[in-house]
Amino acid sequence: MKLLIVEPLEAEIMQWLESRHEVRFAPELALDPRALRQALYNVRAMIAPPSAPVDAQTLHSAPLLRAIGRVSAGLENIDLDACARAGVEVVRSLTATAQAEAEFMIGALLSMLRRVPVVGTDGLLVGRELGSATVGLIGMPPAARSMSALLAAFGSKVVGYDPSLHASDGVWERWKVQPLPLRELLERCDAVCVQLSYFSRYHGLLGERFLPHCKPNQVIVCTAHSGLFDDAALARELAGGRIAAAWFDSLEPGALDPGRPLAGISTLQVTPCVASTTRESRLRSAWAVARRIDELIAAAPATPREFRPTEPGVPTDLADGPASP
Repeated sequence: MKLLIVEPLEAEIMQWLESRHEVRFAPELALDPRALRQALYNVRAMIAPPSAPVDAQTLHSAPLLRAIGRVSAGLENIDLDACARAGVEVVRSLTATAQAEAEFMIGALLSMLRRVPVVGTDGLLVGRELGSATVGLIGMPPAARSMSALLAAFGSKVVGYDPSLHASDGVWERWKVQPLPLRELLERCDAVCVQLSYFSRYHGLLGERFLPHCKPNQVIVCTAHSGLFDDAALARELAGGRIAAAWFDSLEPGALDPGRPLAGISTLQVTPCVASTTRESRLRSAWAVARRIDELIAAAPATPREFRPTEPGVPTDLADGPASP
């Protein structure tokens, strides 16, 4: 069998793949790791949801496997090092969800700026307009480009920080974002969008060193890994009012449990990873993954592979393409 599909896909994409390859659709395997391993023995490619773990044991059970597709955002439960050693390509689109994430962040900013009032010059509690705000982008993934365009339409001033991009990098000018050091960005911005890719070296980056310097009444929306923040420092600034409100699209498990720093803070809102998941973004992502999987099945020989030592690979960044082949 060439292709195992564990994650439900749009009917038109399923029909396209079935017209080109031998396909098994088995969503029930997502919750049964043992059955999944057994099913992978003669499979050359798989499209799997975040709930289906792919580790070294799974890969050893799949000697013909050449590619793993991920339509949903993130790479949860995929051992990238093991995939690299096994020569298995992890296929996903890094651009398909950009517009969805940008729209989510715009909506969150509008809600917080209007819903959490500040004291006006006349002493009254009032909301604020996004068009009059300076907005900081921490991290410059594809969604940052969409954010810059949307914010420009509102009339907002846009600044940014990304530790992986030098201030002279051409991306700043192309995306119309002014680069700033992190502390200066926090000091100047009325609103901040955090979308920085998470690595262990960035754990707690937004903590005691930087958060006390946030502009008073700042609002923050975060679609990145919440480990970028130090819980205690964030809780202190939210409780003290320097940060007027924060909206996280996910939090690490247990972060809101009784006794934890963020427990019971009314100006913190959390949503369950909905920023990147829309009907349109899933369709874009699914087509991109399906096209690449099709290419890999056609190109790869149906012979057992050998595990090899190598550096961890980088998941394929699939360029935007048409909505259908």
